[in-house]
Amino acid sequence: MANFTTADIKALRERTGAGMMDAKKALVECDGDLEAAVDALRAKGLATAQKKSSRTAAEGLVGVAVANESGGTKGVAVEVNSETDFVAKNDRFQDFVRKVTETALKASGDDVETLKGLDYPDGGTVSDKLTDNVATIGENQQIRRMKTVSVSKGMVVPYMHNAVAANLGKIGVLVALESEAGADVLEPLGKQLAMHIAAAFPQALNAEDLDAETIERERKIAAEKAAESGKPENVQEKMVDGAIKKFAKENALLSQVFVMDNKTAISDVVAKAGKDAGHDIVLKDYVRFQLGEGIEKEESDFAAEVAAAVKG
Repeated sequence: MANFTTADIKALRERTGAGMMDAKKALVECDGDLEAAVDALRAKGLATAQKKSSRTAAEGLVGVAVANESGGTKGVAVEVNSETDFVAKNDRFQDFVRKVTETALKASGDDVETLKGLDYPDGGTVSDKLTDNVATIGENQQIRRMKTVSVSKGMVVPYMHNAVAANLGKIGVLVALESEAGADVLEPLGKQLAMHIAAAFPQALNAEDLDAETIERERKIAAEKAAESGKPENVQEKMVDGAIKKFAKENALLSQVFVMDNKTAISDVVAKAGKDAGHDIVLKDYVRFQLGEGIEKEESDFAAEVAAAVKG
């Protein structure tokens, strides 16, 4: 008997949009392997989307900050997790995330352990304050990740989608624009690009930067679909190549279609802005942190827990 539960079926349906029986059959065929079942459903055209990476699965906050003393050429995003959304609304927790993010601007890299060792504004280290917060608030918290972007000239533009407080929320974006153009050009352009990034969820700046394992996984899925078509092998190869090119175009930021007009590639949006300003503009880098992406949060059956407690 395949090793899976009804919760696994539910999780597979949520991630793929497949029907209950299709999800169950896929898990049986894949011996309970959830990832393999997702791929199997996608290969059969029964999955509407791969939702794992964009689904919020943990609580807490994302913070963004830009170093004003460097002329706005350096920015950082930090994710701090908590167990419940209730804590994320706590003033003490929000103040901690804001100050940790500002402290992260002083770090020379993106290592969280290094960040924890830096001096905290109110005294002690970031790690000391984190420990104190856990003890005071009574809930586990952790600094999960950070990423810094910078330009030699130009501007790093921050954006927080649905902010719960200044520079704090669940989707934080930084856009690094390298240019001689002024802030009057770069800031509004950066905001528009950041809103696109928040909505379109690019996986890399360029097609060449897309994760190799992800591309290989997409290639296998495309190959299975092509094989099912029954077409000649040379046609199948073209189908696979076409599918990979489409995937790369849709997931690399510079080739994505701008969500605000639904027709212009992001690279062309940036090029036009530079031409209008009389200065070249280069979209050098970006950050998109969505709270909890990639974390699977355990779901509990409250009624079952109560029943178990009553039984002793």
